[in-house]
Amino acid sequence: MVNNYNAIVIGGGHNGLAAGAYLAKNGAKTIVLEAREKTGGSTDTSAPWPERPDIKVTTLSYTCFMIPKHIIEDLQLKKFGYKTNPLGLGYLPHPDGRSLLGASDEKRMWESYAQFSKHDADNVFPYYEWIGRIAAILLPVLDRTPPNISSTNPRDVADLGQFAWFLRKELDRRTVADITRLFTMSAADLLDRWFENPIIKGNEAVNGVIGTWAGPRTPGTAYVLMHHSLGEEEEGQVATTGLPEGGTGAVADAFRASAESLGAEVRVNAPVERVLVNGGRVAGVVLEGGEELHAKTIVTACHPQITFLQQIDAKDLPDDFVHDMQHWRSRSGTVKINLALDRLPEFTADPGFDPAIQGGAITILDDIEQMEQAYQDAAAGRGAKQPFSDCEIPTVFDKTLAPEGVHIMSMFSQWVPYTWADKPHKRELDAYADRLIDRFDLIAPGFKDSIMFRQVIGPHEMQEEFKLIGGNIFHGELAVDQLFHMRPAVGYADYRSPIKGLYQASSGTHAGGGISGLPAHHAVREIMLDRKRARRGFPA
Repeated sequence: MVNNYNAIVIGGGHNGLAAGAYLAKNGAKTIVLEAREKTGGSTDTSAPWPERPDIKVTTLSYTCFMIPKHIIEDLQLKKFGYKTNPLGLGYLPHPDGRSLLGASDEKRMWESYAQFSKHDADNVFPYYEWIGRIAAILLPVLDRTPPNISSTNPRDVADLGQFAWFLRKELDRRTVADITRLFTMSAADLLDRWFENPIIKGNEAVNGVIGTWAGPRTPGTAYVLMHHSLGEEEEGQVATTGLPEGGTGAVADAFRASAESLGAEVRVNAPVERVLVNGGRVAGVVLEGGEELHAKTIVTACHPQITFLQQIDAKDLPDDFVHDMQHWRSRSGTVKINLALDRLPEFTADPGFDPAIQGGAITILDDIEQMEQAYQDAAAGRGAKQPFSDCEIPTVFDKTLAPEGVHIMSMFSQWVPYTWADKPHKRELDAYADRLIDRFDLIAPGFKDSIMFRQVIGPHEMQEEFKLIGGNIFHGELAVDQLFHMRPAVGYADYRSPIKGLYQASSGTHAGGGISGLPAHHAVREIMLDRKRARRGFPA
C-alpha cells in the first residue's frame, strides 16, 4: 500500500509544488515527483561557482509579479519565507549619454523621456494608463478556466455563455477594438500609434518580446507586451514587479514547504518514465528503474510534449491531439547570463548610486531597429551581433544572495537561433556573452573589469538540464494561436486531458508564463469540481 496515492503530481517546479499543496489541502494523499536532484525547476536559486559557494544567483526565472493574493494566502506562502522586493520601473542608459528612466516621480520621468521626444513624453503616461486599463480588464480572465468554444455539450455551452456575460460589462466598442489590436498587432505597430522616437519604442517593446521567438515587428507581440503587465502583488496593484528575497528558488521553496506542511510527500531524483493508462483512465506512473506508483488522479506540471509525446503511448491518445502536441511550438532564442560583480556599475548618463537605477530593470538596447535586427540575425542562423538584455541586480535590496561588497547581475538576453537547443554551442555562446558585456561597458565604463565570475546558459542547457523543450521558459510560445482556449490543444484548455483522471498544470496551460501558481490552482479546482460532480471527495 505504500505506493498507492490519491494523487500523483509529475514535476516539482513551482506549479507542481503548488498543485501538490492544493491537493493535500483538499484531503488527498499526494506525492510530487521531481526528476532533478532539487525542486523548483526554472524557479531556481543556485551557487554556480564552486570556489565561491557564498555567491548565489537566480538561475533562470528572475522576477516575480503574477502570484495572486488568494494563492499567497491559501498556501500561507509568507509564513514559509515568500517575500518580494520592489523592482525599479526601468532604466535605459543610451550610448549617446542620455537615458530613459521610469520613475514614481512623474516630473522626473517626463523630463527623462523629453530628452528624446516631448511628444513621447506627453504620451507615455496616457499609454501606461491605457495598457493598464486593458490589463485590469483581462487580469480576471487569468483566473478563469477557458471555455470549450467548439463543444456542443450543454455544460460547455453554459460555460461559454457565462464567460461572455462576464466580459459584457467591460467591453464597449472601443475596448473591443483595443483588445483586438493587442491580440493581432506587432509590438512595433502598436507603439507606432503612441510614440515617434525609436529609442523610446525600443524601451517599451522589451516586454513584447521577452522570452519569445519573435521580433518586435512580428504580429502578436503586442499581446505579449500586455501579458507582462498582467500581475497583482500582495498590495493588489496591477502590473507591479518584484525580485524575490533569496532569489526565485526561495519562491519554489515556499511552495514546497507549504505542500509538505499540508501533508504532501515530495520526492526528488524520481524521473517518471511512463504514465500508466488502463481503459482510457490513468492508473499510476512508472519511474526510471521500474518502481510503480498508483493513483487515479495524476497532475502533470511538465512541458506538454514531455508528458504526451514521451511518457504516454500515442495509441492511448486521440490522433488529432497527438498532432496538436507534435506541432506545439516551443522555440526560443534566449540566453541567461549570471554575473558576480565586485562593485555596482556606474552609468555615464547618471553617475553615482540611485536605487531607482541600479535597483531597477536595466535595459541594454540602442533602439527598436537594433532589437529587430537581433531577431533577424538569429532567424538567419547566427547569434545576434548586438544582443539586447533585460538586467537586474537583486543584491541592491537582497543581502541573502552574496556577501558584503559583492553583487550579482541577472542578464536575460536575446537572441540566438532556436536550433541551438539541439546541441551545445559553448564557443558561440561565450562570444555572444562577450558582445553583450562589451556593449554594457560602453554605458558603464569599468563594468567589464568588475566581473568576478560569469555563467552563460543557452537554449541547449535549458532544454537538457531543466527540461524546457526548445529552451522556452513558458513551456510553449505565447502566440495568439497558443493562448486561452488553444493552450495547449483544442478542446483541452480546461486543465483536463483526453485521458480520464489526467490533468494538466504546466506553464503550457492557460495563465501559464511567469511565476504565478495559477495553472496549478485552476487544475486542482477542476479536479475538485469533477469529484463533486461524481459525488466523491478525497480520499477515495
